Amino acid sequence: MKFMKSKKIILEKCAKIKLILTDVDGVLTDGGRYFSENGEIFKKFHVRDGMAVNILLRNNIKTIIVTKESSKIVKKWGKEMNVDKIFSNSVKKESKLRTICNQYKLKPDQIGFIGDDVNDLELLKLVGFSATTNDSVDIVKDTVDYVCKKNGGQGAFREIVDLILKIKLGKQINWY
Repeated sequence: MKFMKSKKIILEKCAKIKLILTDVDGVLTDGGRYFSENGEIFKKFHVRDGMAVNILLRNNIKTIIVTKESSKIVKKWGKEMNVDKIFSNSVKKESKLRTICNQYKLKPDQIGFIGDDVNDLELLKLVGFSATTNDSVDIVKDTVDYVCKKNGGQGAFREIVDLILKIKLGKQINWY
């Protein structure tokens, strides 16, 4: 099983990134979904992933959530963390890419995406830089450019953000 493409390819791909897309369940969360008789009641997000969204903003890179779910919790978290846009109910996530490229005036190779399961595969194949969590499914690990050391919900999104910013900006990163 391959875990990462060559360092040279990673450097080239990350240097172009101007927008980051992320899945939620299994990436920003540990994938657990907690329900009561009234529906979903809570999700646990890692504080460093929220900070990562804001570090990206300080460096002129926006974050977009692309998720199959429709969750008030995700919408609230996204708003509080300054996520630029949330595409909920995205069963075919790859179908959002053209809209995103047009709205942000970008090409697919200027976009990064982190996903963790089979419903993320097509979008992962279309973007410039693709990543997954350490605990994602093998078929996704075999497809992406980079496999995180961190699991979903444990700072994997932050790991990707730090990687991209260090490659793009070196010591010029506006951390805080």
